Amino acid sequence: MELWVEELFSKEVLNEAALRFNADATEARKLGDFENYVYEVQRDGKPYILRLTHSSHRTKEEVEGEQKWINFLNSHGIHVSLVHESINGELVETVNVGDTDFYVCLFDKAPGSPVKMASPEFGPELFEKWGAITARMHSATEVYDASTTQRLRWDQDDLINLEDFLDTIKDKAIIEGNRQLVHSLQQLPETKDSFGLIHSDIHPGNFFYHEGNIHVFDFDDTMYFHFVSDIAIPLYYSIWWKYRKESLETRSTYGKEMLEHFLKGYMGVREISREWVERLPMFLKLRDYTLYGVFHKKVDLENNEQENQLVTEIRERLINNELIVDLDYGAVWESIRKAY
Repeated sequence: MELWVEELFSKEVLNEAALRFNADATEARKLGDFENYVYEVQRDGKPYILRLTHSSHRTKEEVEGEQKWINFLNSHGIHVSLVHESINGELVETVNVGDTDFYVCLFDKAPGSPVKMASPEFGPELFEKWGAITARMHSATEVYDASTTQRLRWDQDDLINLEDFLDTIKDKAIIEGNRQLVHSLQQLPETKDSFGLIHSDIHPGNFFYHEGNIHVFDFDDTMYFHFVSDIAIPLYYSIWWKYRKESLETRSTYGKEMLEHFLKGYMGVREISREWVERLPMFLKLRDYTLYGVFHKKVDLENNEQENQLVTEIRERLINNELIVDLDYGAVWESIRKAY
């Protein structure tokens, strides 16, 4: 969280936010503060998730759009955390702090627990279920009326303009490479079966596993973008968190296995063409550019050795035009297509 936003946040703000939903923040447990303040609070003796989003990060209309879509997915039997109304009958409450606001929401706490990368559960069965729930979200979105849902298009996000956060001399090549990639992505077709609202960040930190089912949460990055991006993100993070220090060959061997099982789950629910799967490298590279921008925007890299090392690794890939994984995507698609 940016320092100036941290200075606005207080225990009083947290308590007021909880009260709007008849929840108790007396013993609130902090779960995150990177882009939003996220706490586990109590209501009627049960745990819920309270999230506070600063107005510098999202507009109230954008937050409301996110909540409406989440509850739509939930109503279609998809395991996402239901959003609850406040004591005033609102999905989003506003807590004023000075001349800014915090937008507050209350979610069900997802059942289950995260799956650690080193766990035996982090394997083929999980990958297939991961692909299947992603496909179900995309299928539901195809029939969703988005006319009342205000969320940004992917190319309206502030991180698209990397020059706002990077050294324009040191990172000139990265800024230009990002600009060219964005232009190429903007030329792709935007059809009902390929483009719409997506979660945009379905990685293991944003879902729990419970009794054989994946329960997805943290829809803060919801945007209008190509569905295939929701396939690129799981592939990217599965490799980045587990094998990022390994060779490209090792990363690709693992990535092939992960993608095959993910697509097996996805294509068992919803069709995706070979052409879109073969475009995955564009979306994987975009994630490198986006993360590079996020770290420069949000983190004091000079005083954070661990994050600085991550940024260095991303920078080397971008400068050397090396993707996190190198696969024959058409062959992977063919191998799954034959099974159906």
